[in-house]
Amino acid sequence: MGALDKKSEQIYIWMRSYIDENKFADNSKLPSENVISHRLKVSRETVRTALARLAEEGLIRKVKGSGTYINKEVALTKELGGNSGTIKLGLVLQGQDTNANSALLEGIRSVLPTDEVELRIFLTDNKFSNERRCLLTVVHQGFQGFIVDGVKASLLNPNLDCYKQIYQKNIPVIFYNNYYKDLDYPRVISNDKQCADRLLGLLIKAGHKHIAGIFIYDNYQSIEKFQGMATALKRYEAELQDDYIKWCISNEAHDERFIHSIERFLKGIPKCTAIVCCNYMIYRLVRQALKIQGKKIPEDYSVVCFDYSGEDWEQEGITCSIHQGYQIGKEVASRLLKMIERKACKGQDYSCIMPPKIYIGNSIRQVGKR
Repeated sequence: MGALDKKSEQIYIWMRSYIDENKFADNSKLPSENVISHRLKVSRETVRTALARLAEEGLIRKVKGSGTYINKEVALTKELGGNSGTIKLGLVLQGQDTNANSALLEGIRSVLPTDEVELRIFLTDNKFSNERRCLLTVVHQGFQGFIVDGVKASLLNPNLDCYKQIYQKNIPVIFYNNYYKDLDYPRVISNDKQCADRLLGLLIKAGHKHIAGIFIYDNYQSIEKFQGMATALKRYEAELQDDYIKWCISNEAHDERFIHSIERFLKGIPKCTAIVCCNYMIYRLVRQALKIQGKKIPEDYSVVCFDYSGEDWEQEGITCSIHQGYQIGKEVASRLLKMIERKACKGQDYSCIMPPKIYIGNSIRQVGKR
């Protein structure tokens, strides 16, 4: 079978991770095509393409009238990641934004020499229990380094003891996007406060005073975006109105039922003229909520978005910061390789704060002008 397209590759990675996590368990049946399609928000054809690749590799077998099952004998003899490189690295993804993950992986792979490095991918689904299982599974398996997107990083993490075990073994770890403040590991992050200053500045310059924001409170990156918004409003002498800020949890950002909550939120702030979306997933839900209400961007609401991870920002016309997944991937991979070479496993010497990449579309209108 030839190379998979980006979406099918993401499903393939998700299923390889699912197989890896369940190959020792009693559960050997895979979720149905419908379940995977709904869970990952892709077409059934995309799912079938990924499953066909798994079947070709002998990792799964279909039983007519029963479902698809893990071929455990094959799974137990295969390592997720593929090659027999001399350096073994772990990539711990949340796995929820397939666009961002795909770009990140491309960036990482552009740096890693494929004949020398084996990259093993773990998906946490942004759950502490999954993160713990990943870390406990691999801490004794000879990994030389880890790249991690933290789980619910604004909350007290119950898995810090696992990271301390990794540190005691002198294994380098570098975080990207979400990191744990209680750990002194390097990180590659975007300058979200500078980004907030740019986006809010554009809204306020256009005359907007009643600006709403939707943020995720268990996501540390989103917390920093909110802090950036608050700082920008103060700098531009605009008021931060508590009723105009909506908080949600990570799971809601991927649940279409949250659209109705957004509708109620906007109806409760009738003076609102602009909306700040903390990421691409929230933006898509806001766009759907406005469509249901018969509202348009920017005629009824001006909208800006942090970390737009789709590839269609120009066609969409959205004023946003463009998610720099490819560049982040290059930065974390190159920095981790240097840490391994220099036997450096902690400290901030290998951290990087990336300036935002802003695209100015047509999603902001001058207040009073339609």
